[in-house]
Amino acid sequence: MPASKRKWSAEVSRRSDALDLQSEVFKQGDPRRIARSLKRSAERSQRRKSSPYRSAMSMLSFYINRAGRNLPEERRSTLEAAKHSLRRLFHRR
Repeated sequence: MPASKRKWSAEVSRRSDALDLQSEVFKQGDPRRIARSLKRSAERSQRRKSSPYRSAMSMLSFYINRAGRNLPEERRSTLEAAKHSLRRLFHRR
């Protein structure tokens, strides 16, 4: 498969009206740190089109979905916990 077909999601992250994320934010081991970083990026970003909460949650979900079955269970649980932390940081249920 050509590289251009395989890397479409990285291009989306770089060029879309997405957030300007901290480098390797999704590789961190602490869900609260991931959530705080996403919140900070969402609140500072001038490129987002919706609310900071929605933008941060969308980017987190995009990363989880992009990894698909290749995401180890431990990483998936950390990222799912980051979703819960993100909801708490934005005072959502």
